[in-house]
Amino acid sequence: MTACGLDFGTSNTTLGFIGADGPQLAALEGQADTLPSAIFFPWSGEPLVGRAAMAAYVGGQQGRLMRSLKSVLGTSLVDEMTPVGRSRLGFRAVIAAFLDAAKTRGEAAAGGAFTQVVLGRPVHFVDGDPAGDARAQEVLGAIARDIGLEEISFQFEPIAASLDYERQVAGEELALIADIGGGTSDFSIIRVSRGHAGRADRASDILANEGVRIGGTDFDRQLSLAVVMPLLGHRSPLKRKGLSMPAGIYQDLATWSSINRLYDGRTARTIRELEREAVQPELVSRLARAVEDERGHGLALDVERAKIQVAEAGETMLDLAVLEAGLSVGVAHADLVGHTGLLADRIAARIGSCLATAGLVADQIDALFLTGGSTRLAHVRAAICACVPKARVIEGDTFGSVGTGLAIAAKHDNAKLAEAFDYALQQISVEGRFAELYLRYFPMSFY
Repeated sequence: MTACGLDFGTSNTTLGFIGADGPQLAALEGQADTLPSAIFFPWSGEPLVGRAAMAAYVGGQQGRLMRSLKSVLGTSLVDEMTPVGRSRLGFRAVIAAFLDAAKTRGEAAAGGAFTQVVLGRPVHFVDGDPAGDARAQEVLGAIARDIGLEEISFQFEPIAASLDYERQVAGEELALIADIGGGTSDFSIIRVSRGHAGRADRASDILANEGVRIGGTDFDRQLSLAVVMPLLGHRSPLKRKGLSMPAGIYQDLATWSSINRLYDGRTARTIRELEREAVQPELVSRLARAVEDERGHGLALDVERAKIQVAEAGETMLDLAVLEAGLSVGVAHADLVGHTGLLADRIAARIGSCLATAGLVADQIDALFLTGGSTRLAHVRAAICACVPKARVIEGDTFGSVGTGLAIAAKHDNAKLAEAFDYALQQISVEGRFAELYLRYFPMSFY
């Protein structure tokens, strides 16, 4: 047992390997094959990951919770230090600690050590920045090597999902793979066929890849800013004419990856000063308590839970007792659509670009394969389906298709493709269209 596929997601992580009955996902937390991408550093004791990490935080244990770790890749944060108790820890070390835990649990489930990995990656870690995108992949590869993985390769997440889907097709068809995750939305158009399954070089079958850095956490943020943050004074006026509460504080509190930056003491003092200047100080007082008591992550969890409940039931009551006893606000599906509809439209717009790159029109797509947690949002799903109205819609494993596909990719012999990619690196400048070209023609790229 040497090879695995690792889907390090913004919200959830899975690990696949080839077992006696084919590709399978490892149980990473109890019987669950998903591991929430969260880590909790208690003030004393060993770090906790996944559901245990969030339970410790919500339960009031003293420590530092970090979630949506993948979102720091491609940003300057990845090279920065962050407070953890009385010490400081680099974000690379935080990600390494989480991935090492996932790898160790996967090895226990598989019954052997992993030395080779195919890592899933979005089509774009960052939008419109090829050099930054390449840098994000480089950092993730270095972290994988730090935790003992020796042979490291990458595969687009939607391409990995297509390998999972390909196992169930009868003939040949053109499939649009839509992977709408926690941090990014990614699309691939690929020719799938059982006769092509297992080939190391699938470049001729992959017609286009597209992506945008919009995912489930962006929907959480917009919902929080529109529904919750006004209860904490967002956009409320200050006594000085023409001034209102600074928007940046609320943006940080509504964004998973930036919540912790508010817990520096200085921000709390600033908020208390603003409270004295506020026309509605009782609202700003709630903001102050949320920051002083480090309740930001609990608030974000409540908003995420409300989003899911609205997606499933059409409406919910968002309980904000984490801020103030008895405080709550109703959220209906119309609210979710109204506050996040533009995000759904921006995601769907990438399908048009993907079709254009492939030289196809919508009616030529035979199947639409959906995976990723945010495909459960009805308005996101509707926006995507409207782009290819004649395609059959196939439900993938919401959180497991990518990990399963990565395990299939890990099984293949990619030596020839690795040589081709190395040659491309020598021939094409990192500037200009480098990323576009190598992602188009060498989707299985080796680090």
